[in-house]
Amino acid sequence: MEIGHDGKVALVTGGTGALGTALCRQLADSGARVATCFRNQSKADAWLQENGGKGYDFAAIPADVSDFDSCRRLAEAVRQRLGPAQLLVNNAGIAMDASLRKMSEDQWRRVLSINLDSVFAVSRQFLPDMLESGFGRIVNISSINGQRGQRGQCNYSAAKAGMHGFTMALAREVAGKGITVNTVSPGYLDSEMVMQVPEKFREQIRREIPVGRFGAVEEIACLVDFLVSDKSGFITGANLAANGGHHIG
Repeated sequence: MEIGHDGKVALVTGGTGALGTALCRQLADSGARVATCFRNQSKADAWLQENGGKGYDFAAIPADVSDFDSCRRLAEAVRQRLGPAQLLVNNAGIAMDASLRKMSEDQWRRVLSINLDSVFAVSRQFLPDMLESGFGRIVNISSINGQRGQRGQCNYSAAKAGMHGFTMALAREVAGKGITVNTVSPGYLDSEMVMQVPEKFREQIRREIPVGRFGAVEEIACLVDFLVSDKSGFITGANLAANGGHHIG
């Protein structure tokens, strides 16, 4: 089955990370014109240079995805540079782990703001163009730990679980308007976030995964690529797990 996005405009938040890069490249390979957003200018410049060297022409726009007005400006910039976006992947996220008795208010608020508030702030700004065109695809990147919880991640698990609640509600609102909204919940991936885990604990996690390895970011990108395609119109409000059997249920 060939997936073609026929020049549709896509926004991927958190595009400069490992998973975000894989998402941007996969969507571009399937024919989308891809934009992302960033907060770190020097990192974005290096990312654009690296991807440009591989033949990718991405638009990168400064934005704070947790800030409503910044997201409004982001949507305007995408519209001016590429046109109205019909594909949206809410991928931005951070982790600030601590047991609840040691977790600061700042750790709670920052994780909820960037991981969950951003889904509202970004989607709210890009939805009107989808409604006007009668077509749209929104994919929210959650986590295995939003499904099963994880010690030391009350903030992260709450935010990631909340993302799918948002998915289900919005899916019901727009299902009759040509727009689908889905969640993808990856397990532990071969990415910089997982590599920051001390090797001892990282190896313990790997042994718990039935397929015996961490996931590849490209595997998640291919799943998302299908979900934002014309061929996925009967899938909405779903939470698709991609975790190597680490959590089944």
